[in-house]
Amino acid sequence: MQFSENWLRTMVNPTMTSDELSHLLTMSGLEVEEVEPVAPPFTNVVVGEVLEVAKHPDADRLNVCRVNVHTGTILNIVCGAPNVRAGLKVPCAMVGAVLPPGPDGKPFEIKVGKLRGVESQGMLCSARELKLSEDHGGLLELPDDAPVGQNFRDYLQLNDLKFTIKLTPNKADCLSVLGVAREVSALTGTPLKAPTFQSAAVNLDEKLPVRISAPDLCGRFAGRVIRGLNAKAATPQWMKQRLERSGQRPISALVDISNYVMLELGRPSHVFDLDKIHGSLDVRWGRKGESLKLLNGNTVEVDEWVGVISDDKELESLAGIMGGDATAVSLDTTNIYLEAAFWFPQAIQGRARRYNFSTDAAHRFERGVDFATVVDHIERITALLLEICGTAETRVGPVDDQIVNLPKRAPVQLRTARAAKVIGVEITDEMVSDIFKRLGLSFDYQPGLFSVTPPSYRFDIEIEEDLIEEVARVYGFENIPALPPVAAHAMRIAPENTRSLFAIRRLLADQDYQEVVNFSFVESAWEADFAGNTDPIKLLNPIASQMSVMRSSLIAGLVANARYNVNRKAARIRVFEVGAVFSKNAAVADGPLAVAGFDQPKRVAALAYGPVAEEQWGQASRNVDYFDVKADLEALFAPRTLRFVKSEHPALHPGRTAQVLLGEQVIGVIGELHPKWQQKYDLPLAPVVFEVDADALQQRDLPTYAEISKFPAVSRDIALVVKQSVGAQQLMDVFAAEKQANPACQILQALVLFDEYQGRGLESDEKSLAFRCTLQDTQNTLQDDKVDLAMNALVAAASAKLGARLRA
Repeated sequence: MQFSENWLRTMVNPTMTSDELSHLLTMSGLEVEEVEPVAPPFTNVVVGEVLEVAKHPDADRLNVCRVNVHTGTILNIVCGAPNVRAGLKVPCAMVGAVLPPGPDGKPFEIKVGKLRGVESQGMLCSARELKLSEDHGGLLELPDDAPVGQNFRDYLQLNDLKFTIKLTPNKADCLSVLGVAREVSALTGTPLKAPTFQSAAVNLDEKLPVRISAPDLCGRFAGRVIRGLNAKAATPQWMKQRLERSGQRPISALVDISNYVMLELGRPSHVFDLDKIHGSLDVRWGRKGESLKLLNGNTVEVDEWVGVISDDKELESLAGIMGGDATAVSLDTTNIYLEAAFWFPQAIQGRARRYNFSTDAAHRFERGVDFATVVDHIERITALLLEICGTAETRVGPVDDQIVNLPKRAPVQLRTARAAKVIGVEITDEMVSDIFKRLGLSFDYQPGLFSVTPPSYRFDIEIEEDLIEEVARVYGFENIPALPPVAAHAMRIAPENTRSLFAIRRLLADQDYQEVVNFSFVESAWEADFAGNTDPIKLLNPIASQMSVMRSSLIAGLVANARYNVNRKAARIRVFEVGAVFSKNAAVADGPLAVAGFDQPKRVAALAYGPVAEEQWGQASRNVDYFDVKADLEALFAPRTLRFVKSEHPALHPGRTAQVLLGEQVIGVIGELHPKWQQKYDLPLAPVVFEVDADALQQRDLPTYAEISKFPAVSRDIALVVKQSVGAQQLMDVFAAEKQANPACQILQALVLFDEYQGRGLESDEKSLAFRCTLQDTQNTLQDDKVDLAMNALVAAASAKLGARLRA
């Protein structure tokens, strides 16, 4: 929100400096981002009148001008501007004037000089020379009624400041100069001088038929017919100034008046060319297949989610967003239909972003615009139209005001004691009453309790905390002492069988991984490539086209991180991420941390790329492989034991991928990136990744006492021949089951796979897997017969269940 300080002070003029006003607004929640002058400093420039123009005797492109500046002496000034002429009013820099700095950064001082032998006693100025604009096509022409000799800065009110306020979404009532003035008046106690106007005299019976077919879109619609206007009338200089200093570009009188009232009162409106409307208007929701060419030249497709105004032939406007090109006013327009309405905020929110543009009207309507002053604002616009564009033939019709569905303003209660507790200062009923009166909030009072009915222009007051915020704002945030909170402390002990995500992050960092934080919204192609998800959760308003869906896996983001670093010559990459993923699930119900229809579990994922270790003399360089990352994953879960079962995953190599199981529960996946994606995403080497459920990783077993044996352990090796299709994990599962079921195998303490052999002596579809078994008893020194019994039982179980045999 940008506005002129002078404009604001016409409505409320507190006795404070510009800096004090800026600080006051910021401390009340209206953050002033920038305060800048409307014009750079310059001195001794006045309004001059060119009396005579004669050709320079020695230069074809120069003129010698006689200029009146009401000092008693007619100045002789040499000028080369193409638009100089007798009778022209123009800014004139007198001798001694200091103009804004030029390209060299130094101020430019005007002195008496000679140009081609003719003395020049000053300079006639262009807008560019005064740094008012970049227009350098000629002198800055002033209106004929500009007072000769007046200080130019005073004439154009250039000693003014532009305030730019960063408003939070709840402060829609301050999206106008009147709204900001209301705040300043409440904060300072200075009387508010709202714009005054009289209702126009109605001298035409004509009404344009309008039907509101969507009361959930439009709650109130008002309009009037005005005939016989002069659209070519010039916008007054004072209005142009205020528009420009509010960031608006003057276009034409009809458009400028509508924009001016929007900035002044916060009411977006629209002016239709009446002669271009076919029949009546219908305010309704759009229909699939309909399209509309907008004022900005874009043609958009609408559907049932977008509100429109249509006539009997075609669409004329996007409701509350932008008018259509078909009924746009022009300089030839004489008859208009002036419209102002109340659009429900939820019916406008997100619609403009859908079409990748934003408008001042949508920005206001989607936050809430006063629904009680629609007719008053139409009268204000009408008064300006008649003043600026009115002619002897102008006829004004009655206001057709249709009210079908206005918001219900339920009272909101505030407890004084609650306000004092939240704000942290002693608040009394008298203070609250005074603040509410200054803010224009009507209320019913009982001792210690206020029941406030929000005004029609305040859409941000819904709960008690909103009223407490109003009290705190007006009381002054800077007046609230910065005291530490006083509260009873109760130590809460975290359960021992759960560890925090922070502890997991620390473990991964200890294993030489660096944490990354990626967006939860990703490219739809990533979801298809890395998760096989062809129906992802789509965003209605993505922040960028390449971030249009919610991720269902963390792998894609880590691959993108690896690619980014590889492109910057990083040879070794270790990254991990802890974050939420999102998927559709109709069984999920709404809850404090849940959204109906969507799963949002947390995952932990990591990626390793390049050498196992930085280049060094102590070990040979080799690239990381599946087993290195598997060891890192097992270390994360230790002392719990994971199982790995061969599987397939859309993102991973079909022969180098495994499911991660904890007991019988699948908790994740580990593997090498699929060669197809390695090639598509330009990675010279295949990274190895894992992704597991954070909940499973956070759980841990409590330590239990186990007797330490005093007796020596025995190691035995067995080599079993099995079919190629039999995995090592299957054999280890058989051994674990046999240990649980057979008392003779209870002495088995550890089992490690240390060799795999294929080739001579074995069939082509066979392989040999060698295991080292560690056996130990806590009561006795093991004898050979007891060890043999256990080993034979293990071999027998493997033979019975997997067809294994001892290798000869």
